[in-house]
Amino acid sequence: MEQDRNHLIQHISRQGITDAGVLNALARVPREKFIPEHLLSVAYEDRPLPIGWDQTISQPYTVAFMAQLLKVEPGARILEIGCGSGYNAAVLQELTGSRGRVYSVERITELAQYASSRLDLTGYNQIKVILGDGKEGWADHAPFDRIIVTAQGPDIPQTLISQLKPGGILVMPVTRGFAAEMARLVKHTRQEWDITYHGAFSFVPLR
Repeated sequence: MEQDRNHLIQHISRQGITDAGVLNALARVPREKFIPEHLLSVAYEDRPLPIGWDQTISQPYTVAFMAQLLKVEPGARILEIGCGSGYNAAVLQELTGSRGRVYSVERITELAQYASSRLDLTGYNQIKVILGDGKEGWADHAPFDRIIVTAQGPDIPQTLISQLKPGGILVMPVTRGFAAEMARLVKHTRQEWDITYHGAFSFVPLR
């Protein structure tokens, strides 16, 4: 598994991921612990994999690409919308370190329970997972330094923008035409922000 993981990191690096912190974070998280057992042989292939409940664990390159756009700093408070199996949350925790916190919202009951168990098993038990509507964010722990949304929608929910600190960054795939463009929102003040777009991706819809 370690050799396969190293090969994957080298592959992602060749694809344009240059942030050493992101590459190191992916190298430390055991992806095989966040997928069904019958898929262990393909744990480190650069592709999404089914995790049940009509959901997938994201392609490692996509995880790295979003994390690179997010520019996580040590000690950051991060909100993740769409916990999935917990893999992405673990990568984010590696990036923010022991002084930071990751809060993740998942809408599927069984998947939230599965993610919590996977995170506990791998030692990421400081990550908080809640069952809820991702479009509403997690007001109890706002504001956040960074917000990441792992599902696509027609626009960035205003509720999430309001829970982002001034100076914070939000990354989310936004539907534009027949594809989703990866949007990066940088918030300047409560009422001012800039949005840039960074290529086409495919995600499950934000519900």
